[in-house]
Amino acid sequence: MGFEIDFLPVGEGEKCGDAIAVRYGEPGAYTVVIYDGGTLKSGKDLVRHVREHYQTNFVAHVVNSHPDQDHASGLSVVLEELDVGTLWMHRPWLHSHLILDYFRDGRITNQSLKQRLQIKMSAAYNLEQIAARRRIQVVEPFQGTQIGSFFVLSPDKDWYTHVLIADFEKSPEQMAIDSAALAADRLGFRAFLEGAKAAVTKWIPEQWNIELLREDVETSAENESSVILYTYMASHEHGILLTGDAGVRALSKALDYLDSNNISASQSIKFFQIPHHGGRHNVSPSVLNRLVGPRMPTIPQKTDKTAFVSASKDSDYPRRMVRNAFLRRGAKVVTTKGSTIHHYRDMPNRGWSAAELLEFSHQVEAWD
Repeated sequence: MGFEIDFLPVGEGEKCGDAIAVRYGEPGAYTVVIYDGGTLKSGKDLVRHVREHYQTNFVAHVVNSHPDQDHASGLSVVLEELDVGTLWMHRPWLHSHLILDYFRDGRITNQSLKQRLQIKMSAAYNLEQIAARRRIQVVEPFQGTQIGSFFVLSPDKDWYTHVLIADFEKSPEQMAIDSAALAADRLGFRAFLEGAKAAVTKWIPEQWNIELLREDVETSAENESSVILYTYMASHEHGILLTGDAGVRALSKALDYLDSNNISASQSIKFFQIPHHGGRHNVSPSVLNRLVGPRMPTIPQKTDKTAFVSASKDSDYPRRMVRNAFLRRGAKVVTTKGSTIHHYRDMPNRGWSAAELLEFSHQVEAWD
């Protein structure tokens, strides 16, 4: 059985996103899966990609890893323009009644919290509405769920419901802060701050045998809620991991789940999606040791492991520290940087040129 994974470019400047298409099977019996859709533009690119390269109008499974706009917005185009079998996405507003007690403000009702979650995650809520109109089945993907040939490793339902959702929206005051941040972003103020920050980036030396990636990192609850998918293509002894914007907590839970099923991640997985576009707050040395393998004493001459990352053409992603960490553990690292990148086995050759591999960097971003 052949398979191919395509990462389409998403975003501009420091703003990145994910738009991933997967096809596997045999001629005449292929299955197409879309994992995240990026922006509205990349959603249109996904539709074109599926029609031109996969030569079909049918997508068996559409997966929204988590409700951030840079992952969910483009899927609205996919749902509108392609025939979709099942939409897999979390709908936190359906669980609002379970988390009311986590809020100190007794004025919040189930209905008001439900509406606030729908507003806060409007891009994802829009997908639910489109699916209802087009009569597409919607299912929430929790640990152990099978999606085609993939299995969900994280999140589990209890952790998602009683820990993560509650952290999405901690108080009425947080909603006001979010609204103010959105208004500032619309004025371009955030882009200005990001540009100013990039201009004063400090660099520090890092060597092959000296790793500066930290253990004490964390990311948002929204990112940790990312649907982590795993499959094993037995005919090629090739495990595949898609991670969205997952962080250390989610990745650890995913690895624990694989361990409980007697699957060694570092031995079975040959293809990795580097989470959150290669951000430093989503991976740690200990997690990568479990996921990819232990650090190697020297640069490997040959490897069968590949790590892909979605990063816009002009961004500083993936962070050099993260790139180095994957390279140390024997994985080739490839990034979109404005182009579609393609990973495949036993599928038609499109005549594309070989992707440029990222090299080890002896200068990395300072933490402070």
